[in-house]
Amino acid sequence: MRKHSHRSRTALAVVAAAVLGIAGCDATGGNSPAPHGATAKAVRPSPKSTPAWDRSPRSVAAVGDSITRGFDACSVLSDCPEVSWATGSDTKVRSLAVRLLGRSGAAERSWNYAVTGARMSDLPGQMAQAATRKPELVTVMAGANDACRSSVSAMTSVADFRTGFEEALETLRSALPRTQVYVSSVPDLKRLWSQGRGNPLGKQVWKLGICPSMLADADALDSAATLRRTTVQDRVEQYNKVLEDVCSRDERCRFDGGAVFDYRFGTEQLSHWDWFHPSRNGQARLADIAYRNITAKRA
Repeated sequence: MRKHSHRSRTALAVVAAAVLGIAGCDATGGNSPAPHGATAKAVRPSPKSTPAWDRSPRSVAAVGDSITRGFDACSVLSDCPEVSWATGSDTKVRSLAVRLLGRSGAAERSWNYAVTGARMSDLPGQMAQAATRKPELVTVMAGANDACRSSVSAMTSVADFRTGFEEALETLRSALPRTQVYVSSVPDLKRLWSQGRGNPLGKQVWKLGICPSMLADADALDSAATLRRTTVQDRVEQYNKVLEDVCSRDERCRFDGGAVFDYRFGTEQLSHWDWFHPSRNGQARLADIAYRNITAKRA
């Protein structure tokens, strides 16, 4: 009796194990093993995290230099913020703020703290001002004036450029940890020289002291002039690497991937007052680039 009873219990255990094994495969699908342990719980999907980048911010502040101020786009030697690519109201430009917020929204919830002549070392102060508005997005375009100096030796060092940008982001983050930042690459200054040097008036204006490190002696093609321009171009590319590197460490910072630097602008995009700053058309192209980058879906 005892042997028979033991065999019965053994057979029942084998059948039960087989049934449980089949049930486990059905419950988890395919050949996946069933959860281990008598108290195993059903696996719940993890909640979706909130995206770090909002493609529809509801307010915009701009920091930077004369490009963002619309300098020389409307009249000579004057700021023209209404045509600014970032926050302007001009209908031909359709600024980033207008595209994101609409005309009335841009008028109420966008602010321009850029300053003509500003360099990267000036950005922390501008960021502090922008932070008082509590914008959901801050645009950054700075660096051209760090390369456009009286001489190659006067250009901002790469280390100081990095320090200035890091301090600017830290200033913003200390006040607004969740505000997004869009960073434009520094424009291609060597292309500026190659496009503008064909215009006699433009070259005369450059002689007044516009970006001497790149634009001085515009017709000179000797080895010294070539080396000077190449050195400036290399510095701009190094600045852009700094912008990309520092921005990549902040989940709410988006670099344009070099889109402004790579843009193949022509004389139509240059101010005919100085053949250096963007014209209205150039400002519109900058707005195009910014809007595409800010609203793009990224993994």
